[in-house]
Amino acid sequence: MVQEKNDGINSNNMNFLHQHNKPALSWELKIKKKVRTIPSFLGNFRPAVGQCCHQCTPDSLRKNLGKNSFLGFDNLLDVSETKTRYRGWLVRRLCCALFVSGLKVFGSPAGDRMQRICQSNRVREALAAAAHPEAEICQERLSRLTPFLPLINTCISSALLRFTGWAMLKMFASVFGSIQVNLNHLSALHKASREGSLLVYVYLRQSSVDCALIPLVLFCHNLRVPYTICPLHVNSPFLRSVLNKLGVVLLPSSVSAELDAEMETLYSPVMTSLIGELLHEGQALSVGVSAVSGHGGQWLARIRRLIKDGSVPDVSLVPVGISYDSVTNSNLQGSTQVCLRSALQWLWDLFWKKPEGSVRVHLGQPFSLKEMCEPGTCRVDKWLPLQNLLLPVILNSRVGDMYGKRQMLWLLPSFECTPELSPSEKEVCVAIILHLMFSAASCKAVMSTSIVASLLLHRYRKGVSASTLCLDMAWLTEELLFRNRDVGFGGSLVEVVHYSLSLLSPHIIIAAVPSREDPLIVPHPSAAAALHLSHLTQTVTHAFTLECVGACAVSAMLREVVFSGVSSRVRTDGVEGEEVKDDMEFDVVLCQTELTERALQLCHLLPPGSMPPCQSSQSFALDAIDSLVRCGVLITEENPAAAPKCDFWKKESSLKWTTTDDPYHSDSDCEEQDLWSYKISQPSRCPDMLFFLCSMLAGHLRTLCWTTMALDIVDTPLAEAEFVRQIHSHLWNTANQKKQYYESCSEEAAHTAVRTLIDLGVLLEERQTGGVFLGVSPLFQLSENRQKLHCFITQYLYS
Repeated sequence: MVQEKNDGINSNNMNFLHQHNKPALSWELKIKKKVRTIPSFLGNFRPAVGQCCHQCTPDSLRKNLGKNSFLGFDNLLDVSETKTRYRGWLVRRLCCALFVSGLKVFGSPAGDRMQRICQSNRVREALAAAAHPEAEICQERLSRLTPFLPLINTCISSALLRFTGWAMLKMFASVFGSIQVNLNHLSALHKASREGSLLVYVYLRQSSVDCALIPLVLFCHNLRVPYTICPLHVNSPFLRSVLNKLGVVLLPSSVSAELDAEMETLYSPVMTSLIGELLHEGQALSVGVSAVSGHGGQWLARIRRLIKDGSVPDVSLVPVGISYDSVTNSNLQGSTQVCLRSALQWLWDLFWKKPEGSVRVHLGQPFSLKEMCEPGTCRVDKWLPLQNLLLPVILNSRVGDMYGKRQMLWLLPSFECTPELSPSEKEVCVAIILHLMFSAASCKAVMSTSIVASLLLHRYRKGVSASTLCLDMAWLTEELLFRNRDVGFGGSLVEVVHYSLSLLSPHIIIAAVPSREDPLIVPHPSAAAALHLSHLTQTVTHAFTLECVGACAVSAMLREVVFSGVSSRVRTDGVEGEEVKDDMEFDVVLCQTELTERALQLCHLLPPGSMPPCQSSQSFALDAIDSLVRCGVLITEENPAAAPKCDFWKKESSLKWTTTDDPYHSDSDCEEQDLWSYKISQPSRCPDMLFFLCSMLAGHLRTLCWTTMALDIVDTPLAEAEFVRQIHSHLWNTANQKKQYYESCSEEAAHTAVRTLIDLGVLLEERQTGGVFLGVSPLFQLSENRQKLHCFITQYLYS
């Protein structure tokens, strides 16, 4: 944690709050006037985020050790005459154009790149394998590489880059209220750029706007604009020509999806050679990775392959976290096909809308990919299939080989780019992808709307008063800062809550009753509102993953106690088995071993990127239980007859030594393993805290439950896309029947659930001429086994 300097971010945020506000309504006045000001330390401290992993990249971390000083934030849209070399009234009107004209631009012409790629061994071998024996190799090369010529000739035009930078600043000013950039690690990026390091920026794919934000941020801070890997299918030749001159590497015009491009025989070798040539030229790259499907990870695998072959000495990876205040149509989410008409329509809509929300961009510390790939650096547990980890527990109720890492080789598409990789190389590449997904998610700032949405969706579904919401807003913000997560807001607490509710107004209901001092705030029961709020809560859930896993493990054990017929007051007044109705004292002793096992089993069901791959699953499960002790949900059960747990001096034989010449000597012989036990603490807020943490993972677990139930009605085998579509339709129908839990029926949730069932061995993949087909495995065609799987997942589900 570093103390925040007066960088102007709080004043900028407050100015935007006042500019954004519409004429005050009655409920707005009540929030501002009737809610008392709650003192907090908002804006006083900010954690240092985006640091290198101390285990995987210790040398990269050592270079930046002790150099973390809070440099504040820079609002890209706040362009004034102070950012130029000139002063005067005319400069104030032309300051944006003058600012852009004074920036440093690193031009990058294509030159003879096409010839170098054609002569590369990788492309020549691919062409020779695909060429007919009677055809001439030279003519065959030219004809077969024709679809890739626009991609190979991608360049960066200095004049067009300046004009586009000016246009993007004007355009984003109509979309967002501010774009705040964390300046903490920019000095490290400038230093790495001066030293000639090859920078690769990695971010989590959220929208098409991400592809434009990163080059704009780097351009406005005099850093080299990267070549952007953008998996969009652009139909307009004019748009393709413009984007190609801005360093945007698009999909070939002959394909419409990223997976279709990977199916091309020459696509992978040509793209690998193109990446190698760009890095040889000293260019930077920007790559997005999907947290749902893992698309984009193949580009990191290509870079890793180039380093191993010696074509590239090393690259510095930079995780980038981008956070949005709101999810609007301006984010262009889910758009993979762009035409000139849709682009012009989007630009036209910008002129008729007011800016809403803000954006926070965090650039992490650069770290060496070569160092991360060295043997013994990124130590990962033994990779095991998910069915080996969990099926013995699910079907036979016995502990299987849980002490391993869930295998996720599907993060690397098994097309032409991956057969040349050995299994060990694939595992290294998957570990890199997972680590960058976790790092990029950890860099993301938690916005005020995310905190409010999390409280409304996971804690106060039935409504909450404005004053209580402000209290919990302050509490949750402090908890996030304590967990080394930055927040994307500052200023008065009441103003921040009012601003968040203004942005969330289409998705919430605010009831102002004359008899009440505070208005009542309720999340809207519609599906669109639930999906919107659920999307905003993802950053909060990622920050509390440890606590959520531990809370779900506690919930599973409490459920077992309830179903076993034992009361929640097992030891109250010395009476065993006493029936207590409507009593929530939870006077139950929980064994550490069983709690850790439940948490460990749940770890394997988490979505990719929820935990770092360099941390073992057992260590993560132990930390999950310890985190509940730190936040006061669990307390250590003490035996009155024994010495306290923390008093090692009074313990008998607490320290033992053996002779050093003992060949069977082990340090573990000196330790006496204590069996700890825990009780749920009794403060008034503890049950609410436990249920709040359980609710954060409930959406993901509920999707798995509903998907398991859908296997009874879905006729298989089906093509993978059709199977996911039917599962998605079933999720919607189930949510409509229950008229709630719409956050569990998104398309991304359906994809994640289907992939989990495939890894678990419930669904079998069969590759046919028409693509990949999915069918229920013989083991789970038995309704008894499907019911066991459903019960296993349901034990963690709080509803």
